[in-house]
Amino acid sequence: MEFIGQRPKKETIASFRDHVSSGKAAFFAQYGMDFVPGRRKGIYLWDVGGEKRLINCHCNGGVFNLGHRHAQIVDALKRAVGELDIGNHHLLSEQRATLAARLADLAPGDLPYTVFAVGGGEAIDFALKLARAHSRRPRVLSAQGGYHGHTGLALAAGDPHYRDPFGPMPPGFQQVPFGDLETLAAEIGDDTAAVILETIPATLGMPIAPPDYFSGVRALCDQHGALLIVDEVQTGLGRTGKMWAIEHWLETASPGPVPEPDILATGKGLSGGIYPIAATCYRAPLNRFPHDHPFIHISTFGGAELGCAVALAVLDISAEPGFLQHVNELAAQLATGFDQLQARYPQTLVEVRQLGLMCALVFPDETCGPMMTKLLYEEGLLAIYANNDPRALQFLPPLVMDALEAEEALGALDRALAGLSHLRGWQMNH
Repeated sequence: MEFIGQRPKKETIASFRDHVSSGKAAFFAQYGMDFVPGRRKGIYLWDVGGEKRLINCHCNGGVFNLGHRHAQIVDALKRAVGELDIGNHHLLSEQRATLAARLADLAPGDLPYTVFAVGGGEAIDFALKLARAHSRRPRVLSAQGGYHGHTGLALAAGDPHYRDPFGPMPPGFQQVPFGDLETLAAEIGDDTAAVILETIPATLGMPIAPPDYFSGVRALCDQHGALLIVDEVQTGLGRTGKMWAIEHWLETASPGPVPEPDILATGKGLSGGIYPIAATCYRAPLNRFPHDHPFIHISTFGGAELGCAVALAVLDISAEPGFLQHVNELAAQLATGFDQLQARYPQTLVEVRQLGLMCALVFPDETCGPMMTKLLYEEGLLAIYANNDPRALQFLPPLVMDALEAEEALGALDRALAGLSHLRGWQMNH
């Protein structure tokens, strides 16, 4: 190989420690998880030394929805490199226009305009800038335990332990409990520019909102003239068994208003795991400010034309007949497996939260998520606990996983649950 394994693993780790992140190197050494990704294909990652293989059920929060190095995505990038480069964000672009039109066709509701970004945090930043510029209002409401990125306004909308170490944030941001319409109604007002919510807050352990929740949020936004921003950076592009997770709540809105978003942000999986790109899609009435100030928000690498070619290939795959059917069939297989595991480990696996392949396994206390992360690593599966609720383990399998691979993943879960039950002295049913 030309790029993988060109130096001893120990040397790579030392170089990473000395020149990239000493903290990460120390953390993974402490927990015996000094895995350096080498070869990667489909649902699997191999250590650069070749001695360990992991099933990737972390997927970098949905970046690898289509697995690693999906052949159609790799081919799209190779073909694009033959003609394109980054492009120039100051100029018009055939590739950005084509991708934006495709996103408008697939959007949940009427979202004809798109501004492109490099990553989800930047996409959220623009969504919040647009909401404030359009409404001329200062306040933004978000969910406690939510996560929208580590930069700028996205960071201000997140939890205190992410933002407080960096000093004062922009004023006007306030959090309310996710799923709680009563508290939202008490806090929203005529000075509220927007309510921003992840459809399923992954870092909070993936709580699933009640069927009427987003309809209620939409009604409150309409009542006060606020915008509804839906963060689908992780949940979009088929992860929940529909193209967009909000579609589940669009179907259950009666008798309330249909909770179509004013702004939707997506990313992660849009990259195909090959070229970084994210997008902020928005309704036509919001275009007045960008129209009058077309150069006020720019992103040098946002909507790079090479990335547009990759994202179009991702959308082609995700919109193929049978793709979402496969996701839902796989979700049903895993749901059956989770039920069996709950029956086998009733004191250990106390709750399963699942919508499609957006899954969280919940344990009795906050020590269990980190313990399961380590136990699963030893069993050859990568899954990470939810940082804002460590009782929960995020389980995000690639959407292209097949039935046999799903059984392999369930087997690893079974063995790890047995290990956790043994360590904690909890009951196992045989």
